[in-house]
Formats: sequence, structure tokens, C-alpha cells
Amino acid sequence: MSTPSPIAGIGWRQPHYAELMRRRPALAFVEVHSENFFGDGGAALAVLDEGRAAYPVSLHGVGLSLGSAAGLDPWHLDRLARLVKRIDPVRVSDHASFARAPRAPGQPVLHANDLLPAAFTPASLAIMAANVQRVQDRLQRPILVENLSAYLRWADDSLAEADFFNRLARRTGCGLLLDVNNLVVNALNAGTDPLRTTSEVIDALDAGIVGEIHLAGHAELGDIVIDDHGSRVDAVTWAAYRHAIARFGAVPTLIEWDTDLPALDVLLDEAATAERCAAAALQRREQAELVPA
Repeated sequence: MSTPSPIAGIGWRQPHYAELMRRRPALAFVEVHSENFFGDGGAALAVLDEGRAAYPVSLHGVGLSLGSAAGLDPWHLDRLARLVKRIDPVRVSDHASFARAPRAPGQPVLHANDLLPAAFTPASLAIMAANVQRVQDRLQRPILVENLSAYLRWADDSLAEADFFNRLARRTGCGLLLDVNNLVVNALNAGTDPLRTTSEVIDALDAGIVGEIHLAGHAELGDIVIDDHGSRVDAVTWAAYRHAIARFGAVPTLIEWDTDLPALDVLLDEAATAERCAAAALQRREQAELVPA
């Protein structure tokens, strides 16, 4: 078996800007939140330019509101397009959520400071597909759409989650940013077996749909599990990740850590674990492919 190319990256947050540039650890990529670099010039954008010279950069957004019936914010899309042109990222992504809601005619659009889950319905799919297509037309590239950790379900949901994303990708040509931890969190909150449920969703996704994988920690707070990105990846999520790699191959994988940010070495250790897990899963995949039918 040949040595695989690195696939793991880390979220690059402000406390680690200088140390990462000084040490230059071996990483497949770094990921930043797009909206943090929408300003005109300044220190943050200068740091991102430096980082882009050292690593491939993945731009991950939280504000496009792809599921909004009110449509996209033109200012937000303009700023994203400008940043994409400047950085030439390896991937651009955002969430299958909405934060903008229409109000009465002539009134400003309401904006929620949260990633609210879109319904899994044909009508919601049509809205999201139109918004995704508008973003892709503007950026002149396909984007990735991330599945959410959701703490409610809509009463009119009629499509399975995997079916919703399969249809979205077929209709628009976008890909899926598969957040494995989000699937685990949703299964735990639903009271189902997290590894079995997560694996079933993974198996129901179309081959080739996944363009990036996110891994993170979560917090169990009594009767609810929160996707807080504030701890190491747990054993169930690692097992689900191995299942995803065996299903989809060597997909670029991010260690996502946003709260209680640890030392850079902790993130690098998690990235190394992802590399080991992926290598083991790929080896099993290759061995399975060699077994005669």
C-alpha cells in the first residue's frame, strides 16, 4: 500500500495565527471563517494572505443563509466573492440553514444570529437550490453545503436528510460538507444508537457527494447534547469517521475547535489521529476491493 497524501487540516483561529506561521506544521490545509475577513485591508486579511502562501485555505461561512426564503444578502455575497477572488481557496462552504426571514412588504428582512435548520421538504429544497445556484454562478465554482446539528425538527419534514442533500447536489452540482459530529449529536438527541444511525445516513448519501469532512467534540448537558466544538473528538465520532472514509475515500478532513481553544499541539494531535484513522479505513477499503465477489 502506498503512503497516502495528507488529508487532515485544522481550523486556524486568531490565538494560533503567529505560532502556525512560525512552526509551519505539515497540514493538508487550514480553514477559516469567511466572515472574519470581509473587511477592507487590515491585520486579519494580511495574516490570511500569509497563511494562503503557506497552506491551501478552505473558506467556511456561517452567514449566507442558503435556506432563506428571503433570498441572499447581496452585500454578503459581494464580500464573499471578493474574498474568494483574492484567496483562491481550495473549497468554499456554508450551512444548510437560514438566518434571514421575510417581513411585511417594504420592511427590512429579519436576521437571526443563529444557524436555524431548513425543513427537509420539496419547497425548502427548491429555495435552497436557487440560493446555492446563485452563489455558484457568482463565484464561478461549486460550493459545499454542510449538514447541521439541529435541536428541532419541522412538522412537515417529508424527505430523509440524506435524500435532501442528494437531491440538492444533483440539482445544483454542489457538494456536501459532511459534519460527522453533527450526525452523532443529532442521533444522541433523538435517542438512537449514534454509530448505527450515523452510518445509515452516510450509506444513503450518493457516492462522490462529499467534498470535505468536519470532526469536532460535543458536550453532553443532561438531557441534551450540544455541538460546541470545544473538546476532542470522541470514540463514536472517530468510528463514524472511519466508516465515512471507507465509504467515500480520502476526503479532506478538518479538526474543528471553536470554544475553549486549546494549545496548537492539541489540534495537531487530533489531525494526526484523523490521518491514522483515515489510513486504516482506506487500507480496509482496498483489501475489501481485492476480495473476489
